[in-house]
Amino acid sequence: MGQQKTAPENGTRESERRRTILRAAIDVFARKGYHGCRIADVAKEAGVAYGLVYHYFKNKDELLETVFETGWSGFIARARAVAESEGPLVEKVRRIADVAFDAYRVDPRAVKVLILEIARSPAGARINRQTAFVDVIRLSAQMFTRAKESGELRPDVDPLLASALLFGSIEMGLTAFVVGLADARDTAMLERAKAQIADSFLHGVLLSSASSKSEPAKHELPRGEEPQDAAPPKREKAAPKSRTPKRG
Repeated sequence: MGQQKTAPENGTRESERRRTILRAAIDVFARKGYHGCRIADVAKEAGVAYGLVYHYFKNKDELLETVFETGWSGFIARARAVAESEGPLVEKVRRIADVAFDAYRVDPRAVKVLILEIARSPAGARINRQTAFVDVIRLSAQMFTRAKESGELRPDVDPLLASALLFGSIEMGLTAFVVGLADARDTAMLERAKAQIADSFLHGVLLSSASSKSEPAKHELPRGEEPQDAAPPKREKAAPKSRTPKRG
């Protein structure tokens, strides 16, 4: 009986230690980069013995691989839920952008590692980013194919290329924050970036009837412009001409 109770407790404690070490690795990779990161740094960040890190991970390459697999699988699951849901394409594209930017807002260091450090590290060669990106592109390509069949997508738009362009735009938008071109602490800026990426993409691929649903309201016109149906200004009546008295 005692052993039956102890086994699950040990398993829970092992899982917690592993998650603590993995979280510490994300923070160190984000702060120091792959080449500047040492196992000793991860152990110190996690508050565990140096040798305990090696109990769960062979080296820092395996740590980085696990960071990628964990973070990417979570994003794929959320993106899949959006792509396979009911609703118009406009809504789905905005929600996919929400998923990506919300991930950055919640855990910017993890997203920084996924975007920058995976590609820079020798471990990146063993991490099959190509397969990972192919999976997500094919996933959303099916979403664009259904939108094309329903008449939302322009007939000349290729669903596979549209999918690649969408995720390429999202990745580069996030990169602007990751490398410091945009202030990650500015939540309003994050919201604007997310909306601008979705709007710019949608205006390029949707039929005019579908894209009109994402147009700004008429009251959001730029300064200095008037709506086309505005009433013309009234003309002022000309003053009557004064008559010159006839000379007698």
